[in-house]
Amino acid sequence: MDALVSKAKWRQLAIIATLIAVTVAVYAPGLGGGFFFDDYPNIVDNPQVQPRELSIGSLVAAALSSPSSELKRPLASLTFALDYFMNGGLNAASMKATNIALHAINGLLVYLLFAALFRLDRNETYTEKKGTFIAAAAALAWLLLPINLTAVLYVVQRMESLANLFVLIGLLGYVRTRERMQRGESGLLRAMAWIVVPALLGTMAKETSILLPLYGLCVEAFVFRFQWRQDLPGKDRRLVWFYALSLGLPFLLGMAWIGPGLLDARTWGTRDFTLQTRLLSEARVVLDYIGWILVPTSSRLSFYHDDFAQSTGWLSPPSTLFCTVGLIVIVSMLWWIRKKAPLICLGGFWFFACHTLTGTVLPLELIYEHRNYFASIGIVLAVTEVLQIASAWLSRNGYSGLRTVPLAIGVALTGWAAALSAQTAQAWGTPLSLAEELAARGPTSPRAQYELGRAYIIASHYKPDSPYVAKAGEALERAAALPRSSILPEQALVFLYGRMDLPVRQSWWTSMRDKLSRRPVTVQDDSSLLALASCIEDDLCHFDANELNDTFRTALGKPGASARLKAAYGTFAAQILHDDPLALEMADNAVASAPNEPAYRIHYARLLIARDNVDEAKRQLNALDKMNIGGRLDRDISSLRSQLETRAPTAQPMRDD
Repeated sequence: MDALVSKAKWRQLAIIATLIAVTVAVYAPGLGGGFFFDDYPNIVDNPQVQPRELSIGSLVAAALSSPSSELKRPLASLTFALDYFMNGGLNAASMKATNIALHAINGLLVYLLFAALFRLDRNETYTEKKGTFIAAAAALAWLLLPINLTAVLYVVQRMESLANLFVLIGLLGYVRTRERMQRGESGLLRAMAWIVVPALLGTMAKETSILLPLYGLCVEAFVFRFQWRQDLPGKDRRLVWFYALSLGLPFLLGMAWIGPGLLDARTWGTRDFTLQTRLLSEARVVLDYIGWILVPTSSRLSFYHDDFAQSTGWLSPPSTLFCTVGLIVIVSMLWWIRKKAPLICLGGFWFFACHTLTGTVLPLELIYEHRNYFASIGIVLAVTEVLQIASAWLSRNGYSGLRTVPLAIGVALTGWAAALSAQTAQAWGTPLSLAEELAARGPTSPRAQYELGRAYIIASHYKPDSPYVAKAGEALERAAALPRSSILPEQALVFLYGRMDLPVRQSWWTSMRDKLSRRPVTVQDDSSLLALASCIEDDLCHFDANELNDTFRTALGKPGASARLKAAYGTFAAQILHDDPLALEMADNAVASAPNEPAYRIHYARLLIARDNVDEAKRQLNALDKMNIGGRLDRDISSLRSQLETRAPTAQPMRDD
């Protein structure tokens, strides 16, 4: 007996070591590629996650600094701050290494979860030893899926993998507790806690973990069937009520919070799609995801997907209707086989459950590969079970010579995924190779072509004689001419030529203003104008400030201009236009647009103090005091009070010329 136990332990250690080693080997080539895309607003350009010291105030400031969500995702931001502090600065390779470690841990949890589910297989398809090896193989396949690569090598998507760490811990704890309950042990409250507590903790990394109760419901419905014990008929009503409350209450609260806004046109003002367009398009997107997981190709996994043709009606394009019908057929088939093949059903419903948050009514971007981090677990589980059932059927029906064919299919799919992930990780090894790879994958993607031009700009070091200057110009002109492109390409051309002190073409400014006047102003547009303003304010770029002023005004003239854009224009007005009343007005407007963002109040207070408007400055300081959770604003408030003490005590009119 001791020998068997010892052998089982060594088997487990070998599996764990293999999963970790292969994961590191495949993803390690991508460590050197630097920061990318949304890493900049969340990490590189976010001083709050770059603490000089670890204190309560600095940690609270870091935790509440993310621009990605109203809930701030504090746990993820704290890990960025700790990475920064421990490495003595920004180090993309170190942060990516943390992501690889986190992904490997998640892979181990997937292995343990699959092994637990295979033990519960009521069709007795698996022996324990066989189930262990198949669970390990399935976990390895999931670890190497190319669709999950961005959750590993794209630093900011630690938010996704960290949230799913809690999801997987919760599911594993729930399945094991319910397994013991099936044998007659108590543990109902413990099972409920495994669902509720990790879900709440995970939301501090990313809101997607709030779906844990839905995943738990799928396990309960298809595997345990709400039975307290396997040998007792009937459903345990306490479990039914638990899921009714844990799903119903958050749903009602969420709809009360966001529901009215979904019907408000202003909610969709920064998007180039509507609620109807989004729902129609997502039918195609979700079905595409299944193909990207099962048979990934480089052209499909192009990262940006901004060249996706949106659905504007059931037959525009016709694939909208076909995909919708296809989804209905898939869900119906899963429901039909729920008793005969519960794990196939579970995997399929996990996939669809994962997309109920990001693939329905929320005004998010239409497509992102990392949204399949958990969804792909469901697909891997379902496919593993399909292959295993097929192998068992072949053996039972006299086709034993073919029983290894399903195994060969699984090995081939895993090998293909591993090869594509390894090749993609190599491309992530340098910023230029990544930009070239993604541009090749997305020749009609404006963002991919823009990022290629941007990479060439960085490689040129702003030297007019660099061969990369011409390459940058070609890529950016190509991006600007593509349908639905933003102002990013023109902005980059202005930036490049302004930095090199070369003449800036009038057509670039005209194109920017034309796009801004015809389309909703997006976050990308805000960032473009901010970059140009910062460049001229720092005296690094030389171009006509009046052109930038006109472009700012075009963007600000659209409904729903962001607080960020207003604040940036205020700074531009003060430093370049030397229009102090306008600067004060825009700072005031920024605070009104985002009253809970302390940065805008701090900037506004400084302008008020400079104009001796003491009373209004004190009101802003009082508001900042209320927002000073954990002392995160102590340094700024102290600085403002010191400035205030040196000014005249008499209030001045706010916009006195």
